[in-house]
Amino acid sequence: MNALVLGGTVFVGRSLVDHLLHAGTTVTVLNRGRTADDLPAEVRRIVADRTDVDSMRAALRGTTWDAVFDVSGFVMAAAGGDIQDLLELVDGNVGAYVYVSSIMAYDQSMVGVMPWTEDLPSDTGGTASYGGFKALTEAAMLDRFTRTGFPVAIVRPAAIYGPRNNIYDMETPMFLRLLQQRPILLPHSGLVTASYGHVDDLCAAMLAVASCIAARGRVLNITAEAVTTRRYIHTLAAVVGVEPVIVDVADHLVGQLPAGVFGHLFGARHHAVLSTDAVRQVAGILPTFNLADGHAHTYEWFLAQGFDQLTEPLVDPVWRATWDFAVEDRAMELLR
Repeated sequence: MNALVLGGTVFVGRSLVDHLLHAGTTVTVLNRGRTADDLPAEVRRIVADRTDVDSMRAALRGTTWDAVFDVSGFVMAAAGGDIQDLLELVDGNVGAYVYVSSIMAYDQSMVGVMPWTEDLPSDTGGTASYGGFKALTEAAMLDRFTRTGFPVAIVRPAAIYGPRNNIYDMETPMFLRLLQQRPILLPHSGLVTASYGHVDDLCAAMLAVASCIAARGRVLNITAEAVTTRRYIHTLAAVVGVEPVIVDVADHLVGQLPAGVFGHLFGARHHAVLSTDAVRQVAGILPTFNLADGHAHTYEWFLAQGFDQLTEPLVDPVWRATWDFAVEDRAMELLR
């Protein structure tokens, strides 16, 4: 198979490259070429800016692909690119197109609905928000599928974790809190529930969906189990081998604490439980990792990077997600 990966140097994209190479695929990565990467030597590179249609035309003119995997969509929300330009370039020149969307493409105002299935309303916020942009992109691709048969399959992951995770307010700071026996501030009685999926399971699902005719023209949730924030903390604590120091924050005090105290997955309504019935029925996809095994695998990578010795927080230039233990310390003083 001859595959093009739009974005392939960080987290999901980089992991996908490894999966494709392991499957014997000829891999080309297209990105802006502005950051260092560790792509294997056999990966072909195309430097182009997907927000610049002339740049993309020059890069893709005359090319055909067995599959295109689009994992760089977020950059367009910031830069104002038009997805229609890209679709015009690849429609008719690709055997399968897999778009990585997000749980955030759902209408985030839904409360008390569980689980979220693919037929529920999407975000209507437009390009001003991440979820709105993802929803608009999905709609454009599905419309083209209806009009031209464009072979798109859309995957909606929830909270993705694993090696190379560049959203630095998830497992990385949680491992550090546990190792350092820091207090873990837990709002909302620890009942906020989220669906978590390992990056390798997402990548394997994307490869399976690319070759599944029945997945075309579909939106498919991809994730594993859903757990409460309290269960999440205890699961990671067991992986690290410590007892967590949990500080429950009463509801009436949550709003009085400094901004940045809680990671985005601990928010009252940030995530929800996704149903994966559709992807199981359509493509027979089941996750390999449960929450404990997946985080044990991730913790091994974390230690191999020397992240257990971190003294300063990490910040990704795109997501800007990070942690601030000094803010958490101030919050603890307020609670005392």
